[in-house]
Amino acid sequence: MTDLSFVCTGVRADPYAAGPTLVFRLRITAADPARVHAIALRCQIRIEPARRGYASDEAEALTDLFGERSRWGSTLNPLRFAQVSLVVPGFTGTTEVDLPVPCTYDMDIAAARYFHALRDGEVPLLLLFSGTVFAGPAGFSVGPVPWDKEAPFRMPVAVWQEMTEQHFPGCGWLRLRRETLDALLDFRSRHALPSWEATVEALLECAPATGSPPTAPRAGQVPPAPPRPFTAARPTVERTAP
Repeated sequence: MTDLSFVCTGVRADPYAAGPTLVFRLRITAADPARVHAIALRCQIRIEPARRGYASDEAEALTDLFGERSRWGSTLNPLRFAQVSLVVPGFTGTTEVDLPVPCTYDMDIAAARYFHALRDGEVPLLLLFSGTVFAGPAGFSVGPVPWDKEAPFRMPVAVWQEMTEQHFPGCGWLRLRRETLDALLDFRSRHALPSWEATVEALLECAPATGSPPTAPRAGQVPPAPPRPFTAARPTVERTAP
């Protein structure tokens, strides 16, 4: 079995991707001098939130994920960020490859909510590798990438912010149920509002002030959703099998 080691040397936002994409740079080294013909590589990326500190405003923004700061000793668990595959071309000794990771700005996704809450500094990540290695000096042999192969990496928060700004400059987006979207579209049409932003602003103006008792929604208005009880983000305690 070919012994491999992995190091993540950097990350950048891909300015030419159709959707938000981060590109991680991997250095792969084979201890065996025999040629590696190819690697069918799988990589799971986790966020390790306990490995950095948080300012008070960041901690407040993370309440929905981890609860109050006093509970973080039991709730600040790893989050799965992505799982991607890559075919590494043949090499001898050492090679470097790009690992593209498609991302989302959907605020219902725990990883996106986590990234959005951070103002600066770095995101502690752990890249976990598995897959199949095709190697050998004559013909080839087939062996697995051992599941203990991993690479820690601290991604600058600024790289995530750059990526989201490229695709959603000064904006974000929300995912809504079809019924809610239809009600908003009806409200926008009846009031001849020029944009979705104007629609939301009109609804906010109709909302009662903080501390006022709720009132029944008028025709066409979307009633507010009831508050949900806090549920800590589910811990990631083992790798996801392919």
